[in-house]
Amino acid sequence: MASLTINGRQYELDVPDTMPLLWVIRDVVGMKGTKFGCGMAQCGACTVHIDGVATRSCVTPVSAVSGEVKTIEAMADDALGKRVQQAWLDLGVAQCGYCQGGQIMNATGLLKNNPSPSSQEIIDAMAGNLCRCGTYNRILAAVERVVSEEASS
Repeated sequence: MASLTINGRQYELDVPDTMPLLWVIRDVVGMKGTKFGCGMAQCGACTVHIDGVATRSCVTPVSAVSGEVKTIEAMADDALGKRVQQAWLDLGVAQCGYCQGGQIMNATGLLKNNPSPSSQEIIDAMAGNLCRCGTYNRILAAVERVVSEEASS
């Protein structure tokens, strides 16, 4: 039995301790925004926040989760996550969109921990999230936009 808080809601789940958090989120809880990409923590499509830290859910066993889990579905209710999503929309970052939930989760996690990263720090932090469509320049521009908006407010 696993007890998890996901997006502010408590769940008591009868799942194996070794079940990856990704499958709990998608198949047991039914939130489909977090995507399966590679299953080896190499692409970032499965990125969620655990107590504010960007985490690859495909390799995180449910037994290792002790903090609050936030998924892409919760970003619309998170002030910073909402600004990141808006920058993505304003700059037309997504093409196919498959990886973008993980990209947004990683970018939001970066900005929560470092509100004014340099361009190189953004590039370095986002390097672990793969985009098959190659929208890296727009991803960088979107994160830089949020940084500049935060600096001017």
